[in-house]
Amino acid sequence: MQQLLIPLAMAAAFGAFIGALFRLSRLPGRKRPLLFPLVGLIAGITAFFIHYVLVSTVGAPIWLLPVLVVVQIWLWLGPLGPKVHDTGSGDNGR
Repeated sequence: MQQLLIPLAMAAAFGAFIGALFRLSRLPGRKRPLLFPLVGLIAGITAFFIHYVLVSTVGAPIWLLPVLVVVQIWLWLGPLGPKVHDTGSGDNGR
């Protein structure tokens, strides 16, 4: 059981950390700053389970797990993430 929980916790913590770092790359003053580490946490957990299935089926290498975490966070917070609607007045819809 410990062989499953420790890597899961580490992947979740790594995801939350990368999500927080991704927050630093965004414009300051953005709404919902807690969204970034939370999405990172969920992406880390999801990437762990994807990696676990890949290891069980095709024997994926261990270095694939952090790559999966980073790619998922980039997708979920980048191109597939929440969109900012600019109203043209500089207030971003507030």
